[in-house]
Amino acid sequence: MNRPTPSRPSRLDRLSRHFALPDAEAGTTPPSAPAPVPVDWPAVESWLGVALPSDYKELVTGYGPLDIGEYVWVHAPCVQQGRFDYGDWLRDTHRQTRINSRGATPEGPPPFHPAPGGLLAWGETRGSAVLFWDTSASDDPDEWPVVLFDWDPFPSSDPDATSGTRPWYPLGRTATETLTALLTTGIPMDGGGQFGPLPGTARRTAFLPDAAAWTPPPAAPAHDPTRRAALREGSGLTALTTLVPPPPQPYLGAAAADGWEPLFAELGTRLPHEYVTLLETYGAGCWSEWLRFHTPLRRAEGTAQSQAGGGFVWHAQQVNDAYRSLRGNWAEEYRLAVWPEPGGFLPFANSIDGDVLGWLTENADPDRWPLLVWPRHAKQGPPLEGSLTEVLLAWLRGRFAAPGFAELDEDDDPLDFIGFEPWSDRAYW
Repeated sequence: MNRPTPSRPSRLDRLSRHFALPDAEAGTTPPSAPAPVPVDWPAVESWLGVALPSDYKELVTGYGPLDIGEYVWVHAPCVQQGRFDYGDWLRDTHRQTRINSRGATPEGPPPFHPAPGGLLAWGETRGSAVLFWDTSASDDPDEWPVVLFDWDPFPSSDPDATSGTRPWYPLGRTATETLTALLTTGIPMDGGGQFGPLPGTARRTAFLPDAAAWTPPPAAPAHDPTRRAALREGSGLTALTTLVPPPPQPYLGAAAADGWEPLFAELGTRLPHEYVTLLETYGAGCWSEWLRFHTPLRRAEGTAQSQAGGGFVWHAQQVNDAYRSLRGNWAEEYRLAVWPEPGGFLPFANSIDGDVLGWLTENADPDRWPLLVWPRHAKQGPPLEGSLTEVLLAWLRGRFAAPGFAELDEDDDPLDFIGFEPWSDRAYW
């Protein structure tokens, strides 16, 4: 009698048998239980330019985005408004890991997708690790091994262990083999220490309770060659407006019809011509999603709510009141005079990280006031070299560094980050 040959359990079967899933039939399934999210795999793979491992697709198709062992997030091609977008997460994770790994090894950062054979992220931990596939290891996605990047070294009892000196850990397993090992035996790490074992739980990722289907975005158009040229050549406002075309109707505030003179009278001084020209060209807004120029001629009268959205003087007062308070407690660290003190710091812009850009009003001629950054997360530096337009242009081109200024990585394309978002009175800043 011929007996049927038992089928070999798939990688996903071997993994899912270790899930302690809620009992849906008993009515005990909580809202966080795993549930599928529709994925158009052909569209996703076409957008990526590579096929994905079949066991990963089966896992995501069956359960959606997962929190496994209360520690590992398996991300899926999905979206939740304001919280997660698969394409954005992939791009940002690859970029940030490239930056974080710079200098960690003599070879420099490895290539990341979409570079041929680049690492492709699929998950992360609640600690400081990211999980990648090494797409260079095989032409068959089902054989891609997992590589882990973690700045936090795994603890080792071996005093000679080198854990922590190289944050890359090749795990030598596929994604589901890695997860299975984490839920059972744990994974010994090169240099010492152990990853796992983890509790046998699998739940919907808590910050994605309403995850929905993700639609791959259209391919980004090629950058304008004229703007590309402006990265290398040109100066002043001409180069700046070529690099960042200004909005058709720059917005200065509801009091713009009255001109700048009422503001100058309230301040007791005019402001640098270069600042006025720049604002009249672009208006208020945010540069490269980081540097925010206040609406200078916004009205600040009437209700307390409108006062809270005041114009130039209101913002300067708020910033400098905070500085005076800090100076009163830590005079050695906060030594600046602040407007309207003689030669005081007069702010006009800030960053999303809380850094403040302004002038030192130490000259009778405002056009000779030096620029200064009051950095949020660094020690106070000296005045900046160059005019406002020169500094802004150099920063956008990735050629400017100063305490308190966000910097591009050397492998970033500045045109991927350069932009200007104009504001109106609806914007707080």
